Amino acid sequence: MIKTLKIILIMAVISLASFGLITNTSSKILPFLLLLMALMAAVIGVTEFQNRKPASLGLFLAAGFALFVGVYIL
Repeated sequence: MIKTLKIILIMAVISLASFGLITNTSSKILPFLLLLMALMAAVIGVTEFQNRKPASLGLFLAAGFALFVGVYIL
């Protein structure tokens, strides 16, 4: 379940970033890209936390910061 969610979020981030680069509208897409990246970091943090790895704390902090910035930019 989490693995498929991680793959879906990664594909969404890649496709949205590619669309922004191709159409030259990256400034309008940036907040949504940041929100998707925050969700992606949170999901990866959950998987790392389940494996008891210390990198999960950094991922949760990065996800929280990216979520804050993404909402602030909107």
